[in-house]
Amino acid sequence: MPSQPYSSAVPARSPARRLPVRVALVAGMAALGAVGATAQTYGIATMQPGTLNHTTGSAIAKVLKEKAGLNVLVQPTAGETTLIPMVGRAEAEMGIANIAEMDNVAKGTSAAGAQPDLRLIGAIHPLRVGWYVRKDSGLKTVADLKGKRVPLGYSAMRTQDTTTTAALAAAGLTAADVQAVPVPNVVRGADAFAGGNADTFTFAFGGGKLREVDATVGGVRVLEIPEAGMPAARKLFPFAYLTEVDPGPAFPGVEARMKVFAYDNMLFTNAKVTDDLVYKIIETMEANKAELVAVQPALRDYSAAGLFKQYDVVPYHPGALKYFKEKGFAPKAIQ
Repeated sequence: MPSQPYSSAVPARSPARRLPVRVALVAGMAALGAVGATAQTYGIATMQPGTLNHTTGSAIAKVLKEKAGLNVLVQPTAGETTLIPMVGRAEAEMGIANIAEMDNVAKGTSAAGAQPDLRLIGAIHPLRVGWYVRKDSGLKTVADLKGKRVPLGYSAMRTQDTTTTAALAAAGLTAADVQAVPVPNVVRGADAFAGGNADTFTFAFGGGKLREVDATVGGVRVLEIPEAGMPAARKLFPFAYLTEVDPGPAFPGVEARMKVFAYDNMLFTNAKVTDDLVYKIIETMEANKAELVAVQPALRDYSAAGLFKQYDVVPYHPGALKYFKEKGFAPKAIQ
């Protein structure tokens, strides 16, 4: 049936009758706008649940939500090569990735591609990592991995290939001296080890997956890295340094005081994020460190002053620089 033409006989409302309706609509839209403003959500992109990275992001999100009133949601991903572009495209306001991944992006060698809008907030804590073996394996040092099955070929976490070859170099080995077990990320590497398909795996201290594997296989041991070999390691991975740790619940596989491989974990954002928001993030984290540590013990090493290091891989966000200037912080040397 053809549609009926509009009839001019339909009575129109007078201006006086339309005014209350308009006022009501404007008031309603204003109310909706206010609700939207108070309910704004911010994302923090991390790696998968069970990783140190994810726990760190969860701690930051919790503190920002409870102490600053910011509705921050953790957005887990497969790895840094996925989460870095998310922040670069402003699909998440913050992200956590290691300094080497940020360096790769700056150099244009990362699978994440060019990300010109990335900005640093700073170094939030050392990323202490170990190469673990079964406690009853008899393997004690990285040199003992010669001829063993080692996760290599990380499709979603390219930095892990570099850190692993750097650790091998510290012991006078190369990738050709081991049997590579290709995996996409460290979680899958841990699964390969637990399933008997690899003789070692690497993981950050503090990750839930590490504790899970430790319990599954009846105990793990951290392989020792010779300090004398670190110059060789830094030729492949210039951000590496050793930090001393003691046995304890936070360090599965550490049987006595020892030095372990470390590099910095970075909190970063997008250039479009406001200076005030970045300033507030730092201010809130600094004022509530105890709450951060309660969720993520690795954040014992966090400080607002420690955020500011002499990294030139990605520019610092102006909001972070404003905070550092007001507090009189100078950039610290890389360890």
